[in-house]
Amino acid sequence: MVIALITAGTALVIFLRLETWPARTARQSSAELERLGRDLRAAFIDVAHLQPRITINNRVYMEETTPVTELAVVSRIIEVEHEFLHTWVGSSKRVKLHGTFTAKAGFDLQEQVTIDIRPTEIVIQLPHAQILGIEQNQVEVLAFENGLWNRISEADVQSELSILPQLARQKATESGLPEEAERTLQQQLDQRIRVPQPLHLIFKSETKHDQS
Repeated sequence: MVIALITAGTALVIFLRLETWPARTARQSSAELERLGRDLRAAFIDVAHLQPRITINNRVYMEETTPVTELAVVSRIIEVEHEFLHTWVGSSKRVKLHGTFTAKAGFDLQEQVTIDIRPTEIVIQLPHAQILGIEQNQVEVLAFENGLWNRISEADVQSELSILPQLARQKATESGLPEEAERTLQQQLDQRIRVPQPLHLIFKSETKHDQS
């Protein structure tokens, strides 16, 4: 009789455990995903100084807050030269300048950054990197030659000075600085974020663009 009661009690406990297993598993899985959401939020605040919009299984867990509008990831020294030569009635004037600039590449955080957490993967979406700014460090005059009656004007000089940062921006873009910013962010996130699921970083725009 006692053995029968023990057996029946054990069977009841096992039955109840099996009946409640899906709900308990779902609660544990949800709690784990929310913990990942908090960890990812902390990582982005640390790396990018922003809280991205986080969804868990298509449910909004945290809304985006962005205290800064840009995230500069990499910078590079860019050197450019430009020459202006003009001849009028046999008189030539010539200006040649050499400029040194610091180009910064990173992300426009005014575009939404989102993290979608699922049991099988984590997808982070953000805009492509772009040239955020060109800062002039130094300008050298390599040539400044007036013609006899074709003199260099202030407008000539201002025009040449305005061309240099445009050339620096173009050179920074063509040298792959935005792509370097994307790789650097990927490395920073890989080092900072430890998750069991595959982590996919997706850049939303189809083409990279620079700020004018």
